[in-house]
Amino acid sequence: MNKHKLKALILTVGAIFMAFLMVNVTSQAARMDMVDVSNNNGYMSTAEYVSMRNEFGVKALTVKISEGTTFKDGYAASNIANGQAAGLYVNGYHFAHYKTKAQAIAEADYAGQAAKAAGLPVGAVLATDVESAEEQGILSQATNDRNNAAFMKEIQKFGYRADIYTSGSWANNKMTIKGKIGWVAGYPYVMSGQKWYTNNNAWQWSGSAHFRISYGGFDVSQLYTDYYTAGQKSTVKPTNKDAVKANNQGANKNTSKPSTSAKWVKEAKTYTLKTAVKLRTGASTSSNAITILPAGTTVKTDQAIIQGGYRWVRQPRSHGYGYLATGPASNTLEYVKSGATHTYYTVKSGDSWWAIAQRNGLNMTTLASQNGKTIYTTIYPGQRLVVR
Repeated sequence: MNKHKLKALILTVGAIFMAFLMVNVTSQAARMDMVDVSNNNGYMSTAEYVSMRNEFGVKALTVKISEGTTFKDGYAASNIANGQAAGLYVNGYHFAHYKTKAQAIAEADYAGQAAKAAGLPVGAVLATDVESAEEQGILSQATNDRNNAAFMKEIQKFGYRADIYTSGSWANNKMTIKGKIGWVAGYPYVMSGQKWYTNNNAWQWSGSAHFRISYGGFDVSQLYTDYYTAGQKSTVKPTNKDAVKANNQGANKNTSKPSTSAKWVKEAKTYTLKTAVKLRTGASTSSNAITILPAGTTVKTDQAIIQGGYRWVRQPRSHGYGYLATGPASNTLEYVKSGATHTYYTVKSGDSWWAIAQRNGLNMTTLASQNGKTIYTTIYPGQRLVVR
């Protein structure tokens, strides 16, 4: 065969193989091994968990137990009981607010007692969820490591196994996540550092997965070890492969352009802030804060960009520029709008993100985002939220 034709054939076959490989990687980007739930998801029935297990291959459930030293998730007991009834390995997590070693120990004691009361079985994982920008975000890596170690040591006194949940941008930056520990969140379009976090226990790859009989979007993770399945290898496999594939494709729809290729575009607008926002020295959550702009502040911008998981705008100032995030990268509309008339809802005792969102015909993630928060942010009676 002519060597030029042979070379062309090899290149063609190689291209076809690479194309197949790329499609396969995209469609099979991650398994739906574990789902985590909280009061934001509302009441979850055994039937819903059975559907997750049989149709989507979910093996483990991780339930929010507590937050700080003042909040116990009211749905923890039912989620634990119903998850167990569905045959899932059930674990728990605690949303951390600690900034000192003493506070970490106090929160671990609070979480351990709350987990016992909610029925979390001995031997389950009780992870510390460390992601608060206003608290752990301002601390050094050494301080966070010390505090996390104190929490994990204390939680073991209750008979639980410990782990750390955090974002990919914080792993081995704001805190050390090495040595077969760690449940790391890094959605495909904001990936950084170790891709897919294969050296850790779990990778949370989507915050908006959908299940057939369950309302709203869910956080799902792929497990790399058997740490979250009680040291046992689950044989659960999805029967609804098309649905799993659809969830993967949805999570990966923004992977076509990495964040390094993002470009600034002109956007000369005037916004009125609906909530307080940090004005930063750069378009990154790790950039220093110049000031905190209070709600009601008018901001004139000249450019916008999507990078690092957020939509950023640039504000010309007398000396250089200021930058502020107007929402997640997946949000094509800003949560701040010039001259907008808004409808507010006043939070009542017993309310949750899920309940308020459902009452107002919203997705709870959208509700939290348009108020400049996440669904893990605690809301309090008397607080006003924008619902329209």
